[in-house]
Parts: sequence; C-alpha cells; structure tokens
Amino acid sequence: MSTRQSYYFALLTALVWGIVPVFEKMGLSRLTPAAGIFVRCLAVSFGAVILLSMKPAILSELSKTPIKYIALIVGGGFTANFLGQLLFYHGLKNGDVSKLVPIAGAYPLISFVMGVLILGEKITMVKSMGLGCILLGIVLLR
Repeated sequence: MSTRQSYYFALLTALVWGIVPVFEKMGLSRLTPAAGIFVRCLAVSFGAVILLSMKPAILSELSKTPIKYIALIVGGGFTANFLGQLLFYHGLKNGDVSKLVPIAGAYPLISFVMGVLILGEKITMVKSMGLGCILLGIVLLR
C-alpha cells in the first residue's frame, strides 16, 4: 500500500469517526452510557463474525501468533473500545458533540508522548507544531 493510499484510508476513517458521534449522541438520549456500550459491543461482535466469515484465515493467523502480541491487541481493545468509549459516552450524554469530540479526539497528543517515551520516536519541528495546534484547539473549545 502506498503512502497516498494510507492517507485516503485515514481521511475515510476521519469521515466515519466524524459521523458516528452524532448517531451515538442521538441514541444516548434514550439509553444510559452503560446500555449504549452494551449495544455498541454487540454491533462490533456482529462485525467480527462477518469479518471472520469473509476471511477465515484469521484463525490460522491467530494460532501462529505469540500470545504476547494477541494480549497487546486485547488490552488495546478493552482500553479503547470499552473503557474509553464508556468515558466518552458519559461525556457525550450531556455534552455538546461539537465541543466534546474534538477534545476527546486530542488523543494524538497522548500517542505522541507515548511514542517518544516508549517507542523511541523522534520529536520533529512539524510534529511539535501539530501538537501546539492540538493544545490550542483544546484551550479554545474549553
């Protein structure tokens, strides 16, 4: 996959992730955040079954993967898709989508710091300027 294709996938991801909170906010008008997470997890599970039916080789791939790597993905899934989403739903239930989503979406700031500290990634001027924009956005939306 080329770098250009990667950017198109990132833009499509932003489009999907930008639309979804509006639907979720509307759904949370009649559900508690906990019930919302339960329903969302059912949908993700349904998607996983569809994915497995389309790509059964996934099971073979998983059987050959050391447990450490599977555990890292499981930990990420639980943290992001359960804990993070539950916290997000609590904020979304009574907050403005237009303010909450950009603040919650400032997670690249945390990822940047973790990437530098844990993965040894380099700090560049361009990355630093991007982080400054994220911080400015958080301050302005507060």
